[in-house]
Amino acid sequence: MLRARVLSALVVVPVIALLVYWGGLPWLGCILLVGVLAWYEMNDLLRRPAWSADRLLSLAFIIAALLEAYLHQTGRVQADLFRPLIAGLLILGLVAALYDKADQPVQRWAMNTAASLYLGFLLSHLVTLRLLSAGLRWTLAALTLTWVYDAMAFFVGSALGRHKLWPRISPKKSWEGLIGGTLAILIVGPLLGLWLLEIGPARGLLLAALVALAAPFGDFAISLFKRTARAKDSGHLIPGHGGILDRLDSLLFTFPVVTYFAIFSLGG
Repeated sequence: MLRARVLSALVVVPVIALLVYWGGLPWLGCILLVGVLAWYEMNDLLRRPAWSADRLLSLAFIIAALLEAYLHQTGRVQADLFRPLIAGLLILGLVAALYDKADQPVQRWAMNTAASLYLGFLLSHLVTLRLLSAGLRWTLAALTLTWVYDAMAFFVGSALGRHKLWPRISPKKSWEGLIGGTLAILIVGPLLGLWLLEIGPARGLLLAALVALAAPFGDFAISLFKRTARAKDSGHLIPGHGGILDRLDSLLFTFPVVTYFAIFSLGG
């Protein structure tokens, strides 16, 4: 498994780095593909407890949310279209629930709507951050901090993990892994702040601390979905890593943190 994990990373990381460098439409296309694949896996997880009600509406919302982020951030559309998208998701979802003959249509609607917002809104930050001024550097920083945390938490946890962190949600996670991942990015953060982001080591350390708080909860959120569905992985697309959701877990929480930190640091 470790060999497959390393080989997959050697293939995926350079491709992602190239797409981040290109930015623009190539990066948008990448995130759109990721969003579609992530919803496919999410729908499979939700279907196991029979919660998913309307796959087409949710998929349309996720795609529209990502396109809206791109169009708004590039200035092609001045108006904020995200609120109308949310209104459409809520209203059309409830209309569909009226025709849902399941025992608990409201529960299915609520879970479906929440999962759509979870993926559509949080994923849109991967588009928004890259389109900020200095967005290339901030996106690389977000990916680096998250991947360093995940990698060190995995390796330290595998080698030294003895004390369970949250066994009800994720039995394999350990306090040792959490500490290892956190210490690693607390070292990397000031370096990125000084050499990559040009915000100084102190603010780089603060950014790393915020990412260290967000990353494990992003991981646990996906674990909660998988545990509810009684699934080990969200999918099998990436050898040694599981599915798209298994790789997105921390990023979905850390990218919003880095996006708003960047906006504050860049002065709007």
